[in-house]
Amino acid sequence: MSSCFNRCGYSRRRAGSFSILSRCCALGMVLIACTLVGSFSPVVHAGQPRTVKEGVYTDEQAKRGQAIYKDRCASCHGATLGGGLAPPLAGDDFIGIWDKQPLSDLVNKIQNTMPANDAGKLTRQQAADIVAYVLQLGKFPAGRAELGAEEAQLKQITWPVGAAQALSSRPLGNLAQVMRGILFPSSNLIFNVQGQDPGAQKPAWEPGKANFSWVDWGAGIYSGWELVDYAAVALAESAPLMLTPGRRCENGRPVPVDRPDWVKYTAELAEAGKAAYKASQSRNQETVSAVTDQIAESCLNCHRAYRDKGRGGAGDPSNKAARCVP
Repeated sequence: MSSCFNRCGYSRRRAGSFSILSRCCALGMVLIACTLVGSFSPVVHAGQPRTVKEGVYTDEQAKRGQAIYKDRCASCHGATLGGGLAPPLAGDDFIGIWDKQPLSDLVNKIQNTMPANDAGKLTRQQAADIVAYVLQLGKFPAGRAELGAEEAQLKQITWPVGAAQALSSRPLGNLAQVMRGILFPSSNLIFNVQGQDPGAQKPAWEPGKANFSWVDWGAGIYSGWELVDYAAVALAESAPLMLTPGRRCENGRPVPVDRPDWVKYTAELAEAGKAAYKASQSRNQETVSAVTDQIAESCLNCHRAYRDKGRGGAGDPSNKAARCVP
């Protein structure tokens, strides 16, 4: 560099030297210019961690996302993202669910599982555009570069610390997921005793077999009566999950964990599970069949108050408590 500087600033030597000097100085100016342009470039690199407060989408992209949202999402999540048949996509409740996850998880969720009645039809870019619209309505600022669809880039974008007050033991699943994943299959295992003797030998379940059954799947691994035992324990032990603070219904509304009738219905389900376990210990099909009435009654009492109340069906949008359970 000193040689180049001397030729550029002080020397009037032969033309050849001046030519070399000119190219050297020109190269230096190009490097400086590139450095300055790079510092103002809107291109976002995948390895650069940012938060959604740093302008990760553009207004034009959000406009595209708005059109897609209106066509594919608004009927469930509401015209203004406030929720309806499905949870809200704005506000502290929404951020409270996603603030510990990178933006890639939200884009993946939309692309892979939404709309719920026609999942897998949105492209990756459409999912990113919808997220841009969600961020816009969430009052997060727009920037000069669009939100990309690449997984590596999206993983580097997070929510700001303190965007929503996080619960130390925030539930992972909503109430419908808990019921469909634990309570529903466990109850069915016990109800199946009405028509099937758990002590009877059953062939082992084969992969790919049609009409999948939890009972058949367990055949050959655990005895039929053991499966009934485990199902009864699952009912009794998981019923209190309906009282977990912070859990949401499928439509995004809080589970009414403080209401006396909800607490009562939860206790009834737990007692039904204990009764089923006691009956299962008799290894008598009729004894277990009799206790299924107690399980059905405990479920029905809650469903009448929180699922079927209102217009007479779970789809009544005027009933805020309805659709809390499957």
